[in-house]
Amino acid sequence: MNITTAPELIGRAAQGITPGYMSGFGNSFETEALPGALPIGRNSPQRAPYGLYAEQLSGSPFTAPRGRNERSWLYRIRPSVQHSGSFAKADCGLWRSAPCFEHEMPIAQLRWDPPPLLQGQQTFLQGVETMTTAGDVATQAGMAAHIYLITASMLHQHVYDADGELLFVPQQGGLRLVTEFGVISISPGEIAVIPRGVKFRVELIDGPARGYLCENYGGAFTLPERGPIGANCLANARDFLTPVAAYEDSDEPSELFVKWGGALWVTQLPHSPLDVVAWHGNYAPYKYDLRSFSPVGAIGFDHPDPSIFTVLTSPSETAGTANIDFVIFPERWSVAENTFRPPWYHMNIMSEFMGLIEGVYDAKPQGFLPGGASLHNMMLPHGPDREAFDHATTSELQPVKLTGTLAFMFETRYPQRVTKHAATSGTLQADYAECWRGLEKRFDPTKP
Repeated sequence: MNITTAPELIGRAAQGITPGYMSGFGNSFETEALPGALPIGRNSPQRAPYGLYAEQLSGSPFTAPRGRNERSWLYRIRPSVQHSGSFAKADCGLWRSAPCFEHEMPIAQLRWDPPPLLQGQQTFLQGVETMTTAGDVATQAGMAAHIYLITASMLHQHVYDADGELLFVPQQGGLRLVTEFGVISISPGEIAVIPRGVKFRVELIDGPARGYLCENYGGAFTLPERGPIGANCLANARDFLTPVAAYEDSDEPSELFVKWGGALWVTQLPHSPLDVVAWHGNYAPYKYDLRSFSPVGAIGFDHPDPSIFTVLTSPSETAGTANIDFVIFPERWSVAENTFRPPWYHMNIMSEFMGLIEGVYDAKPQGFLPGGASLHNMMLPHGPDREAFDHATTSELQPVKLTGTLAFMFETRYPQRVTKHAATSGTLQADYAECWRGLEKRFDPTKP
């Protein structure tokens, strides 16, 4: 299917600007795929250029404070009211939403091996497997942690999520996210965020794909406050990329799926809904290269909290308590003196769903594999395994570069409930807790 893109792509590479994208986080962007398609000086003229329809997409209430008000104006071939017909309930497969009480299992620290990719044809809609849910989709609080397994591109199918925004974290294979705002391509080491209500389809770039997906029911992801860190480091706004306008003028029949109220619905369309010729505003999808993250850490002694590795945060009504934090553990130097350098043993009010994109996680050198996952729920103790403890307490402390590693966490203030699929999966490691059994008693009151 042909996609018509913005004319400003011409010459962008020569100017040192990434082709197909505009840089900045939370900016008010403007872009057009046809010259003059974007009205100037007004949002809703009596007659929009090229016979287009003006339509506003709001990601926040109309009266939200200016700094948190999110909306974009779209100039499209057909208004979205023609993108909805008679909806029927569709099979949601293994996609679940909170609250999900379909399975009860004893509380425990949990870990899963990476799930194998299937041999058959499986699109994004068929390939979402929910691992945990938290909060309540109806009250717009909490999240769901999914793994996706995709072996086929979506053809003449589109989807939007009314329940939350979607954070894609590829682990194997690249994805092309064709959205009504433009086209985003991501590969392992990059992420993309699709806001709620934005229509898109998922295509494969280089074969089958596996990765992680965070469905955020709460406040939209934003950059965390840096506090005493100051103006620089962590994720810098200029490294986030939003696509330029691209549209499809297609009268081929297609299906539109809508994730709404925890269920999946489908309607038949006689055309493509990705028909936005121009748009402006601050509510749009974006991507980010995790290798652009500038980590900060201890350069004296002690191991700081993992919050210093927060890339994006979904705020809650309680200051300093996130609905979700998206945290990464990238390549970095470890230099602290007289310090136990891996993450310390701890219990936490937050619940941590963790994944590994590549390499080895320093607190779990054995058993935690790329594509796998772990869950350490609220107030359940966790920390380094025996091997990591022995290495950290006996090694000569010199500056060490942690290389070839990239792990992440979806961390939420809510307890995460395990789905039936995750609890009964053959990838669940029944012996995960054994990694701490070898931590023998070392106490000797005669040796301080």
